[in-house]
Amino acid sequence: MAKTQLNVRVDETTAEAARRRAQQRGVSVNRYIEELVQQDAGEAGRTFVEAAADFMKQYESLFAEEFGDRDRTPGKR
Repeated sequence: MAKTQLNVRVDETTAEAARRRAQQRGVSVNRYIEELVQQDAGEAGRTFVEAAADFMKQYESLFAEEFGDRDRTPGKR
């Protein structure tokens, strides 16, 4: 996958913490930050799916009442 360069400014304490954590994990600072962003993006996705599932559980009876037992095949009613 092609890589894109980002330039980010952080205070020295944050930069040192990133260097230290990356070294502890045995990865570059770039890789460490990339992993953090990927984890954060994954969390957002999971949070959305969980919220959608909770919504459907809460309103399942209303949907059933409104739409009944219609064929669930897309485009068919």
